[in-house]
Amino acid sequence: MNQLPILTILTLLPLLGGFIVVGIQDKRIARCFALGLSYLSLALALALWKSFDATNGALQFVEKHEWIPTLGVQYFVGVDGLGLLMVLLTSIVVPMALLVSDRITDRVSLYHGLILFLQAGLIGAFTALNFFHWFIFWELSLIPAFFLVRLWGGANRAPAATQFFIYTIVGSVAMLLSFLAIFHAAGKMDFIELAEMGRNGSLAGALSTNLGWYGLNSKPLVLIIAGGVLLGFAVKVPLMPFHTWLPSTYAEAPTPVTMLLTGVMSKMGVYGFIRVLLPLFGLQIGGERAQAVLLTLVVITIVFSACAAFAQKDLKRILAYSSINHLGYCLLAVFAVVKFTNAPEFGTEKAAALNGVFLQMFNHGLTAATLFMFVGFIEQRSGGVRGLNDFGGLRKTIPVFCGLMGIALFSSLGLPGLNGFIGEFLIFKGVFPLTPWAAGLSVIGILVTAIFILTIIQRVFAGPLNEKWAKLPDLTLRERVLVAIPIALMFVLGLWPRLVLDVINSTAVRMVEQLKF
Repeated sequence: MNQLPILTILTLLPLLGGFIVVGIQDKRIARCFALGLSYLSLALALALWKSFDATNGALQFVEKHEWIPTLGVQYFVGVDGLGLLMVLLTSIVVPMALLVSDRITDRVSLYHGLILFLQAGLIGAFTALNFFHWFIFWELSLIPAFFLVRLWGGANRAPAATQFFIYTIVGSVAMLLSFLAIFHAAGKMDFIELAEMGRNGSLAGALSTNLGWYGLNSKPLVLIIAGGVLLGFAVKVPLMPFHTWLPSTYAEAPTPVTMLLTGVMSKMGVYGFIRVLLPLFGLQIGGERAQAVLLTLVVITIVFSACAAFAQKDLKRILAYSSINHLGYCLLAVFAVVKFTNAPEFGTEKAAALNGVFLQMFNHGLTAATLFMFVGFIEQRSGGVRGLNDFGGLRKTIPVFCGLMGIALFSSLGLPGLNGFIGEFLIFKGVFPLTPWAAGLSVIGILVTAIFILTIIQRVFAGPLNEKWAKLPDLTLRERVLVAIPIALMFVLGLWPRLVLDVINSTAVRMVEQLKF
């Protein structure tokens, strides 16, 4: 396995497959070919997982080749526990999305080709370790996502896709400008080398010496450049107030695309915070004032998004705001771990918080994609209706649907025994000793989340049956098998989180060691 360029294969397989699928005229063959490639990618990701040395938190399966030496550009890929987990998540959610794409009947080959291009962009972004190489895949994920929303979305797909594109491209441009400044000052694009410069303080010195804009001293200059990088990732997660593109995009995108956006693409932002922002600029954003500002934005993101979800009447928009809320917990931990303290007990808590972030990213991706799948099922059966108050008493007519979706909802709620619990528990276990005020206020988001999820169950599943839906068909055998897989994973990861924790813990511990100031 170590001799095989498996990361390159995982990236190129959907990329080349996408070009082939686009040229296939027969709709059925296009679907089957795309689905077959996604299964092959999943098999390779599982083989990667099996071959990964869980005791080693360093990068593994590294491939490094000179590309454009004069610009410091290399083809440099590798994964640690975090990258491996994100590659696996991508490889799980993509076939899930393709399996519920049978309702797509227009331009089928193009649709499936774009899904594969998006998969290639996601895996490339989770494995690339040189900015030039990484940025290509970062942008590659944006282009197919835009067209998937624009061409196959709902009635308001055009403005939703445009808003999504503008927000994301603005963040990307800000990040690109920041990295051009970094390259001008340091002459490097390698994330690993830049991270080492960030840790020993030489990156800030290089920026101050070689840029020196308008007489700015080192600290404000570095904060401006760090702000550009932060903006690029904040839009992707998103962190409020850069969130307004998300609810409309998730609501208007076709269900399989929404599954990919919330299940995997939103994790790119959190991944970027951990892989790029913290190693390069942790010294700067860990300052008391910068940390207070960032934690305040995170608390607002967590609490406001939960309240916004409670105020919605459209099931897709409820889950969209819920997604912002759940990823807010990840950012809470990310910004808490840069707190300036080297006490041994805080090192343990920081490792717990990062382990929680890794788990939360994976678990939220699995659960959120499954929930949007359920909303897609009910939307198909009701002729496009998905309002919170349009149903009622559905457990009397479609009990299997309600029972399985109820499990996914309780997973999103963080019920012990399901996968959603352990990640949030570890996050708060680690964050409370580091920043009690932010952790305490963020608990409000958990309480409001419980309220709006129980409201969904009460208004959609319970109560008197709306006779309009008396003959609504329950899940078919195919649909039951499809949802049974992620539901089973929710129980497995909830009852046996060590299945993932044993793989990611060494990476989390190593990251904490490297973030000591």
